[in-house]
Amino acid sequence: MVAAAAAARSRKRRSPPRGLGDLHDDVLERVLARLPPASFFRLRAVCRRWSAAAASPTFLHACGRVPSRDPWFLMLSDRPHPPLAFDATDRSWNRCRAAPAKGVVPVASSGGLILYRAPATGELVVANPLTGASRALPVPPEAHGAPRRLHAIAMYGSPYRVALFAGELPDLSMAVFDSSRDSWEGPVALSRRHEAMLLPDAPSQGGADDTVYFLSKSGDVVATNMQRSASKQYSSVVAASSERGDGDAVAYFLSHSGTVVACDTARRTFAELPRILPVYFEYSIDVVACNGAAYAVVLAEYLDTASLRVWEFAGGAWRQVAAMPPAMSHAFYGKKADINCVGHGDRLMVCVSSGEANGCFMCDVSSNQWEELAKCVNGDGEVNEFLAAFSFEPRLEISV
Repeated sequence: MVAAAAAARSRKRRSPPRGLGDLHDDVLERVLARLPPASFFRLRAVCRRWSAAAASPTFLHACGRVPSRDPWFLMLSDRPHPPLAFDATDRSWNRCRAAPAKGVVPVASSGGLILYRAPATGELVVANPLTGASRALPVPPEAHGAPRRLHAIAMYGSPYRVALFAGELPDLSMAVFDSSRDSWEGPVALSRRHEAMLLPDAPSQGGADDTVYFLSKSGDVVATNMQRSASKQYSSVVAASSERGDGDAVAYFLSHSGTVVACDTARRTFAELPRILPVYFEYSIDVVACNGAAYAVVLAEYLDTASLRVWEFAGGAWRQVAAMPPAMSHAFYGKKADINCVGHGDRLMVCVSSGEANGCFMCDVSSNQWEELAKCVNGDGEVNEFLAAFSFEPRLEISV
């Protein structure tokens, strides 16, 4: 009896291990959904069963149950090449889907979506860069009278919203598209408000509501005479605010004189914040959101060297929260370099470009740790040089 039981246990121990092929379909889909996003492009080529799983609606549902994914950064260049993204987890370069239409350029991002705009017509298209699914938005409403100059485009929230800010100080207006209603609201006028009245609602850490920050890329505060990319001309970022209701936002952009303008979309007001540097300084600046807070990133020259610093507006004043190590930033001294930045979580990516020096850097804002990204080499052995980036969460299940 004892010998028979021991033999049974021995046979049980010697049974062949079970593999992925033995899993039930729903279990297999849950396993595949947790693979790195770059693997999604290869699922259909493994076998027929995996190809069928990748096309299944229940597989997309399983992907939606994955709570979060580390960001990808869609990289922008002035040279034609297949769309490329930097995977912040694997530290690798991956291909993305091509633009949803000919002639459109990315101008904003939110969650797993990228917003594209046609410079010639102003048409807006939303796309998932992982799947290629896209849709054109309805034509935005026009303000009464002559067309107004577009300052910035912001994309935020879930369901997503797209905000257009137009006009010239002190005559500003905004129009907002709500994807849940598939319609535009506005344009509505924004009235000037004293800065002190806006400070209690200044951006703060924490909270689940949306605060929008954006930056006009023209103006004489920029240290370089280069024409900025059309993709970053209306760049925007989104940060959280604990004081806002669903759909409300405070928008920040750079005026032509170099001041930061704060627009409260709920109260339909705006105020100008203090300068970071004196008006006679030349510097390149961008606004970025990291982990629920908004920051200004400034590249300037001091005492025969270049300095790249990260600033936060709090308590009525700007304060420095991070700085690139001098050994890194000094390489851009005298180069008339331009910076374009994007954030996601604790990560801040800075693309520095000039006629003489280029580079992409990643910073952990919470620890002030900086690193230069590895170069991206194309099939001809040439190094791709990137001007800017947009961050997105690579998710197959996100619909447009």
